[in-house]
Amino acid sequence: MNIKKTIATLLIFATIGISIVPLTKPAGQADVAGNKEKLQVAKAITEKEQIQKEDTTVKNNSRPKEPQVSRGNLNRNEVTLLAMVIEGEAADEPYEGKVAVGAVILNRLEDKQFPKTLSGVVYEDLAFESVMNNQYKRPLSQESVKAAQAAIHGSDPTKGALYFWNPVTAKSKWVWSRPVTDQIGKHVFAK
Repeated sequence: MNIKKTIATLLIFATIGISIVPLTKPAGQADVAGNKEKLQVAKAITEKEQIQKEDTTVKNNSRPKEPQVSRGNLNRNEVTLLAMVIEGEAADEPYEGKVAVGAVILNRLEDKQFPKTLSGVVYEDLAFESVMNNQYKRPLSQESVKAAQAAIHGSDPTKGALYFWNPVTAKSKWVWSRPVTDQIGKHVFAK
């Protein structure tokens, strides 16, 4: 078994909670990985176990089941979901356009006319085209992840917008009745 397969196997075992001790071969067998690789595997397993402990601690403590409606209170899965929708809606937009899409989603969390959870906002009927056509499930870019983090940390180039659309394809009279706050890339943003 090569080192990559060994590492992958050990990480899978760690993920499902199977402990692998020791990380060396029994006496008399050839050593497959050098000390550096062993340390990397051990570090990866330790980090994974630490994340699992933190997740268990969060689940067992006072964290509410529904996420807080604060930009800084999104859990890891919610950050990923936000980045997924950013990727689906704004993959070809500049970085600022990606942040703007994330800001709109987060602005909706703070507005009483929208659902109070990120998943409620994202999966609301007809809210986001990329969710309806599954484009939000495409592979994530680092730029979309960074844009999600920037929006979570308060960046909002839309000036509080609750809606965005592509002016070339938008046909709804209602959407054009909204007060426009800005245009970034190919999207118009409005309240």
